[in-house]
Amino acid sequence: MNAKVLNTLEYTKIINRLTEHATSDPGRKLCRDLVPMTDLEEIRTAQVETRDALTRLFKKGSISFGSNRELGMSLKSLEIGSTLSAPELLRIAGLLENASRVKNYGRQDREDTPEDSLTALFQGIEPLTLLSNEIYRCILSEEEIADDASPGLKHVRRSMAVTTDRIHSQLAGMVNGSLHSYLQDALITSRNGRYCIPVKSEYRSQVPGMIHDQSSTGSTLFIEPAAVVNLNNQMRELEIKEQEEIEKVLASLSAQVGDHTEDIAENQRILTRLDFIFAKASLALEQNATEPVFNEDHILNIRGARHPLLDKKKTVPIDIRLGKDYDLLIITGPNTGGKTVSLKTTGLFCLMGQAGLHIPALDRSELSVFREVYADIGDEQSIEQSLSTFSSHMTSIVSILKHADADSLCLFDELGAGTDPTEGAALAIAILNFLHDRGIRTMATTHYSELKVYALSTSFVENACCEFDVESLRPTYRLLIGIPGKSNAFAISSRLGLSDEIINAARTQISAEDKSFEDLLSDLEQSRVTIEKEHLEIASYKREVEALKNKLEAKQEKIDQAKERILREANEQAREILQDAKNTADE
Repeated sequence: MNAKVLNTLEYTKIINRLTEHATSDPGRKLCRDLVPMTDLEEIRTAQVETRDALTRLFKKGSISFGSNRELGMSLKSLEIGSTLSAPELLRIAGLLENASRVKNYGRQDREDTPEDSLTALFQGIEPLTLLSNEIYRCILSEEEIADDASPGLKHVRRSMAVTTDRIHSQLAGMVNGSLHSYLQDALITSRNGRYCIPVKSEYRSQVPGMIHDQSSTGSTLFIEPAAVVNLNNQMRELEIKEQEEIEKVLASLSAQVGDHTEDIAENQRILTRLDFIFAKASLALEQNATEPVFNEDHILNIRGARHPLLDKKKTVPIDIRLGKDYDLLIITGPNTGGKTVSLKTTGLFCLMGQAGLHIPALDRSELSVFREVYADIGDEQSIEQSLSTFSSHMTSIVSILKHADADSLCLFDELGAGTDPTEGAALAIAILNFLHDRGIRTMATTHYSELKVYALSTSFVENACCEFDVESLRPTYRLLIGIPGKSNAFAISSRLGLSDEIINAARTQISAEDKSFEDLLSDLEQSRVTIEKEHLEIASYKREVEALKNKLEAKQEKIDQAKERILREANEQAREILQDAKNTADE
């Protein structure tokens, strides 16, 4: 798929929204790299995965893949026998812990629940719970290894604690005893890993020991008393042994992880894939989107389409049909009426569907696979190339006509505009004929009446319009297929206050044929509105009749029930009378 159309139809904005729904960096990368596919089976597989993930979201709620990280370098280090650092081991443990949660999420609640397209992925996860538990037991944080990580480390740290107590005991005796008057502060501090006391500089000779530091003013010297030098040396030796024991712990954990590098790599791949799939499902949930049905006949039948980048509370759903009864759809109507949005919605839905994304439309909407989607939409005037708007659009159109074929979808906004109307209309018709002769599915917007006539008089070409309410001077944004649109220039101008004298003078400038054609469109529009009102009234009458029918049926049911009750009671009374008579006769 050409990169230009991805920007023109704002597919990249959809991808940005998709990326926001992924919860891990690898998953977000997969989202950013998503492009439309052209293989029908791959598209259908991707759509089924999105649907199955959406079903799971409805049943079980959301799921996070946040602990899924790229581990490629760490796993390569293990393959050559290197030892991983504590942070690297914790990242692996976090991934395994996440894998365990995801696997539990993927388990079916009941044994008879049918499998779906994601079952194999969930089953392929190997949490390695014992390994992650061992890592968490030994490593408390990125900077802290547990005392119980190994017997050797535990023994060293116990010795360190004893030595530290001895050092503190001796120094405390000095601070609170004979050296008290020589100290700047009565405290024990540390410099370069050696325990010291702060001595006033004028009393340096009174405190034998090694100077390790001094204050910025030089008034205080940090001295390691000679009495604790051996103990500090012992502590330093123990610290070296501690580091050796920590390295042994990390080496042991790395060796254990190294035995499962393939499982860990596979877990990482599956978690990334699932994060990507559930991001698609989460986006579908946000957009209230549905799975499109794909065909191989280049037929589009999109029901109740809503452009996903517009406010869904304000967006007017539209129905879009192309490729079954007609190859070309020409959309007319006033500016700001929604013509361009109709084009963009059609193209964007094709791109989204072929990328495995659901589309914000009603169920059973149909899409087809196009190897390329081409779009010439918007003002693409190039200042750098000194091209006019018409030249810029024509350059784009020439490129499209050169590359488009029967497997392409072409979208043109205001085809032939920006030049003399007569020549522009003729050029537009010639371009549409070129596309039509090659069976290329095409949608185009225009203001030209000639193109409305062309659509009416040419087989496999259909008119459509974006409805406009002249009374309120507002577009309804409804797309009406089969009806050419009016420009409504005179009606709009009149409503805005332009004098009748000017409007009547303008009408005289229009040829009889054009006036007759616009009057015909006006009559068609009025007839359509009248028919719609009649359909609404008929539907209302039908609902009233159905309600009365239900009411009568309910009353009849009550009457039948009362009749049955009366007959039942009468029969019971008759039996009692007969029984009494029989008893009397017997007596």
